[in-house]
Amino acid sequence: MEDSTPIVVGGGQFTEKEFHPEKSLPPMGIAGEAAKAAIADTGIGDSIADHIDTIVSIRIFPDSTNRPRLQVPFGRAENPPRAVAARIGANPANAIYGNVGGNTPQKYINELAERITEGDIGIALIAGSEAIKTAQTAMRSNIMLDWQEEHEGSLDDRGLGETLFTPHEFAHGVGIPIQTYPLFENALRHHKGHSIEDHMRQMGTLFEKFSEVAANNPYSFYGTRRTVEELITVTPENRWISFPYPKWMNAMDGVNLGAAVILTSVGKAKELGIDPARWVFLHGCAEANEKINVTDRVNYYSAPAIGVNARHALDMAGISVNQINYFDFYSCFPSAVELACEELGVEFDDPRGFTVTGGLPFFGGPGNNYSTHGLASMLPTLRANPDSFGMVTANGGYLSKHSTGIYSAKPYEGSWKRENPSSYQHEVDNLVSPAFTETPDGPAVIETYTVCFAKGEPERGIVIGRLSETGQRFVANTPSDAKLLIAMTQSEQIGRKGNVSNDEEMNLFVPS
Repeated sequence: MEDSTPIVVGGGQFTEKEFHPEKSLPPMGIAGEAAKAAIADTGIGDSIADHIDTIVSIRIFPDSTNRPRLQVPFGRAENPPRAVAARIGANPANAIYGNVGGNTPQKYINELAERITEGDIGIALIAGSEAIKTAQTAMRSNIMLDWQEEHEGSLDDRGLGETLFTPHEFAHGVGIPIQTYPLFENALRHHKGHSIEDHMRQMGTLFEKFSEVAANNPYSFYGTRRTVEELITVTPENRWISFPYPKWMNAMDGVNLGAAVILTSVGKAKELGIDPARWVFLHGCAEANEKINVTDRVNYYSAPAIGVNARHALDMAGISVNQINYFDFYSCFPSAVELACEELGVEFDDPRGFTVTGGLPFFGGPGNNYSTHGLASMLPTLRANPDSFGMVTANGGYLSKHSTGIYSAKPYEGSWKRENPSSYQHEVDNLVSPAFTETPDGPAVIETYTVCFAKGEPERGIVIGRLSETGQRFVANTPSDAKLLIAMTQSEQIGRKGNVSNDEEMNLFVPS
């Protein structure tokens, strides 16, 4: 093993469950507590903070304004990485505020690992957090909080990143996660030939196992074990959100959660006296994006970028997926897990399981930072089983952006070098997608769909369809007819014919 090899030497988490808004920590306070836990996990004490030269702060949801989020009126940390630094006594040369996306924790780990190998940086901290539960409670109670922070020093703000939807898509409801992921779920169900009832039970069986893990995780924000029947039965408490997802099949972002990890090189770890028993190696990593706009996807029952980036990560690690002992798949909705399984060739009932945290609906969905928790949760298990491998997958947007890391306490042999993602992104970009039109007219057929609910009542249907004559793809809404919308949740709609029309702003699909 070479001294330049990048390693993870610390991981920490923080959950604020018992709180009062006026006494609760702001987002950067939660991130600071997680960072302190990661520092403690290195085993060499607070002195390591003096050596941290790079801090990446994962972007919080209220700053992720390329999609609708809770508007928080309490102020903000103007320089988030330096707000974290102030809480741990660090003064990094590099302060980075990440862009939007649940893929970003692993993406920045990959970037920092490369920079560590090249000698550009010595010790890096990645920290993220959310205090959305506090914000929600305070706003409902008309309590004003002061979260404004000013910290001097440089800031590399990576901005919002890619715009993940077009105005046309968003006008029809595509671009809101709870309304977009069901489009993939319904397409996958139809592709697999499942009935609605059988597929609901499959989803429930999958997520029951996630809830079991969350129930045994002390950092879980929700952490209640839920049975298959509880998950798939629609009740006032488990109301429809967007078909086929009742409430507890959706990521739950009303949390106060933080996580952090510390990276350095083998040589620096030796210099500082960090016990090799705490070293975890990044054996493989990769990134790939789907065609960013949902209406440009190849289809809605596959996610080729998951497969592409995971395969390249496995190739870098020199192992197969069968040699992975532990998984933490990004799990905002069942479709994210199911499509990862499909792309990796893993059965839905694989005994290894697919989470070490409990997943975003049950552990909690801390915005862009969930996968930092995935890695922080993975570290103790890998250290205790040094010949094992763990895979963390991270997903941003609407199955839009993907990043994968493969970790092990087993030393990485040879010279560490990752493949530039641009060298294989073409494997996705070159896939053929149907032509798209914003102004469809005439006979058409449903390619995929969902029904959106508000407070348990059907509100509108979203259809992605194809024109019968040309095969062009379009997005449209259905009539807001409660009887029609309820019927669309009770029988398969994919393949159903109808007529689509355009009034210059909106498209309307009327089923036959």
